[in-house]
Amino acid sequence: MKALLLCAGLGTRLRPITDTIPKCLVPINGKPLLEYWLENLTNVGVNEFLINTSYLSEQVEEFIKNSKYSDKVTLVYEEKLLNTGGTLLANKEFFDEKPFMLVHADNLSFCDFELFIKSHLNRAKRCEMTMMLFKSDTPSSCGIVKLDNDNIVQEFYEKIKNPPSNLANGAVYICETTIFDFLKSLDKVDIDFSNDLLPKYIGKINTYLNDTYHRDIGTIKSYALAQIECRSFINRHYISS
Repeated sequence: MKALLLCAGLGTRLRPITDTIPKCLVPINGKPLLEYWLENLTNVGVNEFLINTSYLSEQVEEFIKNSKYSDKVTLVYEEKLLNTGGTLLANKEFFDEKPFMLVHADNLSFCDFELFIKSHLNRAKRCEMTMMLFKSDTPSSCGIVKLDNDNIVQEFYEKIKNPPSNLANGAVYICETTIFDFLKSLDKVDIDFSNDLLPKYIGKINTYLNDTYHRDIGTIKSYALAQIECRSFINRHYISS
C-alpha cells in the first residue's frame, strides 16, 4: 500500500513554534511528528510514501534525507498550496489501481492500523473510502459524523455548537482510486477534500473507530497535551511490556 502524507501546511495555530519549524516536524516526546507516521505505517506494510512540502520545505527534505525512510519517500514541492484534493489529483500517477492511505500528518495517531486496513477491505461494496474516527473531547471544534447501523457516514456536522455526538473525523483515510474520477470531474486545481468531496460521498464512506489514541496537534494547548499523553501512552504500551 502507498500513502500520501500531507505536510505542506503553515501551522498558523501553532505559532510561535511553527515560526521556525514546519508543523510536521514539531517534536512529540523528543520525536518529530512525521517520524511517528513513517514508523507506524511502515510497520503495517506501507512501503511507499508521497509527502508534499511547501512551508520551510528544506527542513522536511533534510529530515527525510537523513532518515532511514529516505528510499521509501517521494517528495513533491508545492509553490502554491493545492489543498488536499488538489494534491491528490496532481499526483495521480503516483498511485496504482489499488487502495491507498491519505493522512493529514499534523495529527498524532496510535491505533491498530492493520484493523483499519481490514475494515476497508471488508467494507460495503458501495463505499469508496474508509474514514478514521475518534472520540473527541471538544466535539464542537471538530467535524462530527452521524452513522447508520453499518457504520457508514450519513451526515456531517462541521464545527457546530452542541453536535449530536463526539465521533469526529480523524482526517486519516483509505481511499479507492475511483475517487480520482470525481476529483477530475470538478475541473479545478485547488480542491478542498472536506468541502468539495466528502459531502458528495455521504452514504459511501465506511468508518473505523480509533479507540486507542488520536489527537489533532492543532493548537498550543493540544500540542502540550500530546506531549503528556504520548509519554504516558508509550510508557503503558511499550516500556511496561
